[in-house]
Amino acid sequence: MKILFRILAVILFVIFFGFALKNTQEVALQFFMGYELRGPLVLLLLGFFACGAVLGVLAMAPTVFRYRREAARLKKTITTIEQNVQADALARTQPPQPDGVTHY
Repeated sequence: MKILFRILAVILFVIFFGFALKNTQEVALQFFMGYELRGPLVLLLLGFFACGAVLGVLAMAPTVFRYRREAARLKKTITTIEQNVQADALARTQPPQPDGVTHY
């Protein structure tokens, strides 16, 4: 299975590398207020893809941290419940204590 994934990765790399070699012409990206960015098309595409990936990860960060916090809280609850169950089991295995002696 690892070999299959490696072969697939090599094939995708060759395809993307061929795409990069075919799109080396220079393009101009026009921003507001007269700013302009010139560079090879493939590098601009790669840059915007990387920026989009970073923004996507940053957008997911609060959700991931919230789920991690909740998982830690639930693990603590499970540990407490397991300790209570063990204490109850230990109490059941102990012989009963004698009642106090009362004198009349």
